[in-house]
Amino acid sequence: MSNNNISPRKLRSDLYSYRDEPDMPLVVSVLAALIERHMSRNERVSRNCTRAISSKDTRRTRVFDAHEAPDLTIQSFLERIFRYTKAGPSVYVVAYVYIDRLCQNYPSFKISPSNVHRLLITTIMVSSKYVEDMNYRNSYFARVGGLTTQEMNKLEVDFLFLMGFKLHVNVSVFESYCCHLEREVSIGGGYHIEKALRCAEEIKVRQCVDKRYGQIARITL
Repeated sequence: MSNNNISPRKLRSDLYSYRDEPDMPLVVSVLAALIERHMSRNERVSRNCTRAISSKDTRRTRVFDAHEAPDLTIQSFLERIFRYTKAGPSVYVVAYVYIDRLCQNYPSFKISPSNVHRLLITTIMVSSKYVEDMNYRNSYFARVGGLTTQEMNKLEVDFLFLMGFKLHVNVSVFESYCCHLEREVSIGGGYHIEKALRCAEEIKVRQCVDKRYGQIARITL
């Protein structure tokens, strides 16, 4: 198989083959590149601003600010999260959806070196709980992210309130973000990512099953 044709089956096989150093899913590198691009744009904008803008929304989103940013690149940090959690590719896609929603809901919030690591570990942990059937405890994610359990718990609660507890990602939204990420990859080298776990198809099946069970319940009643 050529390097420019990574199939969903290949991604899934690579991700769940338990070798000492499993290959990183491509979505990790794509997400890292996108976040880096956001940060670079934000830095350019902040340099051109003559004064700082303070608002209630700005104060609320400062929960992600760290007193001292970890000495890790975004790529290295995401690789660390994958290495210790084995979160599936769909988790990173949904985490990206959450980050994008947060930025849209709070335009004054800007991803920066001081908040990016806490933002990523929080969104990935919440996304993992949404996508995966089995998850690590908050205390484990805290250790992976270099936080205390209390800090991790607070970040999760604050994030949920910032999102208004609206965490659902439907099939069309999921697929649109997959397509966006795939376009990013094609620009960088012609690869195709994700749909490795066929998350969208699984969501459709779950929705059909729920609907069927609801119909059966009404009939039996």
